[in-house]
Amino acid sequence: MTGKGLAAGKIGLLGAIVLGVSCIAPAYTLSGALGPTTGAVGYQLPAIFLAGFIPMVLVAIGYRELNKAMPDSGTTFTWCTKAFGPWLGWLGGWGLLISTVLVLSNLAGIAVDFFYLMLSQLTGNAALADLTRNVPLNIVTCLVFVAIASYIAYRGLDATQRVQYILVGFQVTVLVLYSVLAINHVVNGTAFDAQTPTLAWFNPAEIPTWSAFAAGISLSVFIFWGWDVVLTLNEETKGAAVTPGRAATGTIFTILALYLLIAISTLSFAGIGSEGLGLTNPDVQENIFAALAGPVMGPFGILMSLAVLASSIASLQSTFASPARTMLAMGYYKALPARFARVSPTFRTPSFATITAAVVSGAFYAMMRFLSENVLWDTIAALGMMVCFYYGLTALAAVFYFRKEAFVNAKNFVTKFCAPLLGGLMLLGFFFQTWRDSMDPEFGSGSSIGGVGLVFVLGLVLLGVGVVLMVISAIRNPGFFRGEIIHRGTSVDPADDLVMGDLIDQIDPEN
Repeated sequence: MTGKGLAAGKIGLLGAIVLGVSCIAPAYTLSGALGPTTGAVGYQLPAIFLAGFIPMVLVAIGYRELNKAMPDSGTTFTWCTKAFGPWLGWLGGWGLLISTVLVLSNLAGIAVDFFYLMLSQLTGNAALADLTRNVPLNIVTCLVFVAIASYIAYRGLDATQRVQYILVGFQVTVLVLYSVLAINHVVNGTAFDAQTPTLAWFNPAEIPTWSAFAAGISLSVFIFWGWDVVLTLNEETKGAAVTPGRAATGTIFTILALYLLIAISTLSFAGIGSEGLGLTNPDVQENIFAALAGPVMGPFGILMSLAVLASSIASLQSTFASPARTMLAMGYYKALPARFARVSPTFRTPSFATITAAVVSGAFYAMMRFLSENVLWDTIAALGMMVCFYYGLTALAAVFYFRKEAFVNAKNFVTKFCAPLLGGLMLLGFFFQTWRDSMDPEFGSGSSIGGVGLVFVLGLVLLGVGVVLMVISAIRNPGFFRGEIIHRGTSVDPADDLVMGDLIDQIDPEN
């Protein structure tokens, strides 16, 4: 048992990588991202995946070094507090929380859509697919999915891992099968618009404009997001100081290989024409797998619907781990009310925090579904900014925390200074660029408020809510914000017993 009451030693390296892949949800992510990304960069789809991979792996190196020094389930919150102090630390934790809790609602919504599509395909009754447009039924189905996923997460990592091995194994198998069959069509001359891969597909310099490159990078950040869940589980992982960092980089490399395989096979099979199955056809871009699964996989096309459903459900379930453990850490260190630090005595999981994540994500989905589906998608676009914000902030926290030992040797310079600095600056640059671009009313769905893009307004509201909650927390729990709980410092300072020790006895249950 860890100091926070979590069950230690539950996850090995393979299990952590599976959970990381599950949270990224490649089948679900690619179903919606392949089309817009191809529309932005054309045949340079593999190149933009490689370009998006670079800041991710640079940031992951910073995460790995921070985890070695301070294996803590609070990750961004704890590390940024240690490096920058309580105020930026709290905001970093808020960026992670708002990204993960609210994206849960989107995952549940996608699961609902593909659930009814699957029923339609299995029964041959096209009307069943339209049930997802029945708003009350859609919301009830979504809440059922959220409840099941949170229940599995509540029961602990043993239950989580068993479910994830099955769901992740299935979706990866189907994606590889799709790629093999697509390439087979190209070889046999039965592809829609057969193309021979060239080295130019891997060259980002071939992308015609900076705007297209920036748009592609923004989409790449989204499709790689989620690998950091393995760090939030560090206190429950075998070899807590080393295994999570290895799992994070292993997850990113695994996802990159899978994305490149899918990109090459899809481009080779369909080309980028605007007619028929071409990848710039608006009807195809909306959901490439839905359009190409039948032509590529024939009677096995239904497996792709099942894979996307499995992917969204798997990610829904594994994503609960991240906000629950972040809220647990914030409650443990008195940055949130003490009830967030409650741990189930039976399952050794964050009990109150897991339930809170489920309630908030379910309520958010229900509200947005009644208001407007465009608002939901614009919110996800705004969350992309939050992802760049907290990833970038965490990477710079590594630079600041290790600054006194960064120039001791070449290895430290690369891993504790250069890599996280470059990755952090890149992502924060994308954050500010997107923030500026989102002021345009045409950004996202094209919705606006007072002539300002809705994505910008939503991003401003999300950050504003975080600031208000932070001020309330500072009033109710001033000790954390005075630096009494986590002392700001560097990696060469004397060990901070209060940070690494057991605070659970100090938490006021009435707080």
